[in-house]
Amino acid sequence: MKKSQIWIATAFVSVAAFLLGRCSSPWSPPDSSAVRAAEQQVWTCSMHPQIRSAESGQCPLCGMDLIVSGGGGDPDSFQQFELSESAAARARVETVAVERRPAEKRISLAGTIDFDQTRTRSLTARFPARIDELFVNFKGVSVGLGEHLARVYSPELVTAQKELLLAFERDPEGRFVQAARQKLLQWDLLEEQVEEIIQAGEASELVELKAPVGGVVIDQLVSEGDYVNTGTTMFRIADLTQLWLMLQAYESDLKWLRLGQVVTFTVEAYPGETFEGKVSFISPELDMATRVAHVRVNVSNDSGRLKPGMFVRATASVRLASGGLAFAPEYAGKWISPMHPEIVKDEPGQCDVCGMDLVSAESLGYVSDPDAEPPIVVPTSAVLRTGKRALVYVATKSESGSAYERREIVIGPRAGDVFTVVSGLEEGEQVVSRGAFKIDSAMQIQGLSSMMQSSSPLESLDELDLETARSILPLYLKIQDALAADDAAAARENAVALHELLGHDSPLDSSLHGIESADGIEEMRRPHFEILSAALIESVERDPAAFEEDLWRMNCPMVYPDRGADWLQSDATLRNPYFGASMLSCGTEVRRY
Repeated sequence: MKKSQIWIATAFVSVAAFLLGRCSSPWSPPDSSAVRAAEQQVWTCSMHPQIRSAESGQCPLCGMDLIVSGGGGDPDSFQQFELSESAAARARVETVAVERRPAEKRISLAGTIDFDQTRTRSLTARFPARIDELFVNFKGVSVGLGEHLARVYSPELVTAQKELLLAFERDPEGRFVQAARQKLLQWDLLEEQVEEIIQAGEASELVELKAPVGGVVIDQLVSEGDYVNTGTTMFRIADLTQLWLMLQAYESDLKWLRLGQVVTFTVEAYPGETFEGKVSFISPELDMATRVAHVRVNVSNDSGRLKPGMFVRATASVRLASGGLAFAPEYAGKWISPMHPEIVKDEPGQCDVCGMDLVSAESLGYVSDPDAEPPIVVPTSAVLRTGKRALVYVATKSESGSAYERREIVIGPRAGDVFTVVSGLEEGEQVVSRGAFKIDSAMQIQGLSSMMQSSSPLESLDELDLETARSILPLYLKIQDALAADDAAAARENAVALHELLGHDSPLDSSLHGIESADGIEEMRRPHFEILSAALIESVERDPAAFEEDLWRMNCPMVYPDRGADWLQSDATLRNPYFGASMLSCGTEVRRY
């Protein structure tokens, strides 16, 4: 064979091998010429980036050919990653502009409807009596003001009637008549009943007790024939035209709740229909058992459709101003009753209901400046969080295409699908909203500084309380099983359920959001599942006896180049969630709880 033919055949085989490798492997970062690397080349394994060598060769763990990484020098000195336009398109990297605009935070609450205790009245015996006849003999009966409840016999009441008639005969306008009349009124007889006694001119042995207020009989505590003493409670009547909505708020939500705030809610009885009320009370202390504060909302119920005992799902919304403060221009210069926040006036004064002095809206925590500056916001998908640290990749132009600069930022409250930004970004800058995790992973493989190399989630994750850890453990174990089975759909489904259980202000918000919005299962596993695992492991290590389940802590040393990663399982059969079927049994048992 001629030399030229040999060279052609060799070139053909090389090109074919290269194309075959490109087509059969998942997306990988561009070659080292696209990255700002040090002059010295370092070879690493794309599957096991902890393997680093000064020469080419094969990975001692899996046998794959080593690739050239960004190599030597201090990895933390590299903050940028460059991609050509075509490479960015293949990686599906998307960017959005940093905005300064109003943001609305929504707080999800749950609770039940209860009676308005200020509109509940007990009818007690004001004198010893025998219940001769009951007109209301079961709970739930609606009664109007002045409707009869029972007919009673009482010697004391007969005597009081005779005292009134005797005084009236002597002096109809005298003070003794007024005193006798007042005595009967204090014994819960109505004004018209007193007039009927005077008109009849004789005392009645049987007297009807009538409802002093209208409403629903919520307690009927006597039966016909009972003899009651003074002070015995016979009936309790509640006015249901006004109700209380009793909600439970987690500690992290309290800073967003304030008196007079509008709360919307739904009940199962009327799907698709929304009701509303105003916050009238926020408990000054937390329940030590449940770690929640009780919040009361006044609700109008003129239609009578809402019933005490109904379960509700409620939402309180608050507009955020710069700095994460509540923004309510509608309360600018207003004065509110702290006892009845539905009373709002333009000037200082007293509450129309209770007479208390009104207080300024500003004293209740509202920012009422209509010119208040809105916050800087970025999509939640742009923020990579590991514990307390938050990172974004800021896009800039370079000669070869686009450069992505890793930047640590300080984030404020989450408002729906955006985070407010306290510092680290300027309005108009472009941040990566899709593909940030791919860029971070590529930087790690190239030996550059990345979120995953910079810190361990165990070092910076906010601590979970044990009650929360116990409640989320079953869903965590389902996510672990799904990742070990390479079932991305099941992992995402259980992450969504876990997110709903915890809400969006928990230390795990970012990791759960990362699993939910990940492009693929690898993005779910690292670092999002690791952060979730770190939180649960920390809780179990702190108090293993608090968890009823038998748990196994496993470790795989091959997850990251500078450290392995742990997870929890419900049994001893090792199932690696970081690699799935490709290395299902890779790892060791660390501890059994």
